[in-house]
Amino acid sequence: MLTRICGIATLFSAAFVVIPATQAADPPKAPEGFSVLFNGQDFAGWHGMGHFDIRKFAEMSEQERADKLAADNKDLNEHWKVDNGELVNDGKGVYMTTDKEYGDVEFLIDFKLIPKGDSGIYLRATPQVQVWDFTEEAGYWKLGADKGSGGLWNNAPTSPGKDPLIFADRPIGTWNTFRIRQLGDRTWVWLNGRLVVDGASLENYYDKTKPLFAKGPMQLQTHGNEVRWRNIFVRGISAHEANARLREVKPEGFVSIFNGKDLTGWTGAAENYEVVDGSIRCKPEKGGTLYTAEEYDDFVARLDFKLPPGGNNGLAIRYPGSGDGAYSGMCELQVLDTEHEKYGKLDPRQAHGSAYGMVAAHRGYLRPTGQWNFQQVTVNGPTIKVELNGVTILDTDLSKVTEYMANSPHPGKERTRGFFGFAGHNDPVEFRNISIKKLVATH
Repeated sequence: MLTRICGIATLFSAAFVVIPATQAADPPKAPEGFSVLFNGQDFAGWHGMGHFDIRKFAEMSEQERADKLAADNKDLNEHWKVDNGELVNDGKGVYMTTDKEYGDVEFLIDFKLIPKGDSGIYLRATPQVQVWDFTEEAGYWKLGADKGSGGLWNNAPTSPGKDPLIFADRPIGTWNTFRIRQLGDRTWVWLNGRLVVDGASLENYYDKTKPLFAKGPMQLQTHGNEVRWRNIFVRGISAHEANARLREVKPEGFVSIFNGKDLTGWTGAAENYEVVDGSIRCKPEKGGTLYTAEEYDDFVARLDFKLPPGGNNGLAIRYPGSGDGAYSGMCELQVLDTEHEKYGKLDPRQAHGSAYGMVAAHRGYLRPTGQWNFQQVTVNGPTIKVELNGVTILDTDLSKVTEYMANSPHPGKERTRGFFGFAGHNDPVEFRNISIKKLVATH
């Protein structure tokens, strides 16, 4: 469960100090759909904070947080200024940090470097979209600066997004423009209109065993030399848009297995399910496994699902056609309103996205009940990977599981082929946009 920072806006407001612009400029005008994040006049909406794990900030007492903010804002005022509508840092001090936290968003921001400039943009308080002087004279080539700006530099070596796909920087001393889109932990970066990061996951710098924070502030890094920023705008991305965009990522090979009208192509407990407004819904107080007429071995499944409060269902993976899919099939992947109060004593291996009773998924990435979620499941040999709303919450090899919840064995976990379906548990959970791509065996 991700820790949230409570009462933080009040603290920011109390610690906020307005620094007037040293030279007036016309106020920035946001493009359609965006809002202004920097007003071109002062630090309204921003505060100071350096490289710091926001989970630790949330764990502080209210007084400790207030003291830290006051000290950080004092430092901020010593090293940042507004000049002619531009945010300017002298290369030192804490980072310019948004008061608000952001999840799925699109940012627009311009930057300008002087020789040997080096900086970055922290997303959800996490490093970083890289900004630096790409010339050999700057001395950063050994770190990859010859490839240009825009890469997710703190990702692991050779990981997607670590280096930009192409060089797109303009000459040092001229303005560059970023467009950054983030859906879950997937990050797209355009530099000067050219795609340099294509949906790569921004890794959690502070804990490599966990996904990126679900929300966090944006930060502008200080790193030894002057950097100027301007035209900073933000647009929140709705669940509907996020799901649609995630569904469009590498769509090749996916085949729809639900026509949106009836249960043609499905079998099993069909009498306990209904088609409503283009989605398959388990009838209230009904259950059982509804599954495809076709069997699958290795595959990738994509779907949207919507939970009612406390809702419970599951994805039946390589189901044999009879029995409890959580045990007789390879596994049941939980579909559950994990954070509902009635599940307060949940075993971690029962949380949403978990391989039920075997391997726990990361929590904190479900959308609020009543909203549609997007999920992708990759089944390849004994491995299962679950991506929820653009975040990998489970990536495991079931052949290595030796301990089970309640010591209940799962004899079906070694299955290599079976049906795909839904394991209803009396709640009206809905599924739509269901498609599958068959994979060529690589094991």
